[in-house]
Amino acid sequence: QVQLVESGGGLVQAGRSLTLSCTADGIIFSIGAMGWYRQALGQQRELVATITSGDSTDYADPVKGRFAISRDNSKNTVYLQMNSLNPEDTAVYYCYIERIATNRGAQSDIWGQGTQVTVSS
Repeated sequence: QVQLVESGGGLVQAGRSLTLSCTADGIIFSIGAMGWYRQALGQQRELVATITSGDSTDYADPVKGRFAISRDNSKNTVYLQMNSLNPEDTAVYYCYIERIATNRGAQSDIWGQGTQVTVSS
């Protein structure tokens, strides 16, 4: 089973930046679409950004112009650069892989463990 290892969360003041990263651990042959979701306390999990295997990106309206998703296929890693953070961005952030091909076969709908991002006002 492939595991997604996230890092980069933490406490930051409003207006500052953070970069999250998520790496797929294992012998990876290919990775399909990747994305970031977030879940604030008491709220449903929501999509933040996605990036396809062809590097096409899409963003939720609240983060457009502030967040940037990217991927490094050589490192099996997806990034989320978050700028101009505000307290409404406070949430647990989860990375997601739609489909991945490994030496143990293909897997779908893989989630990271989540990393907390807290933005103080």
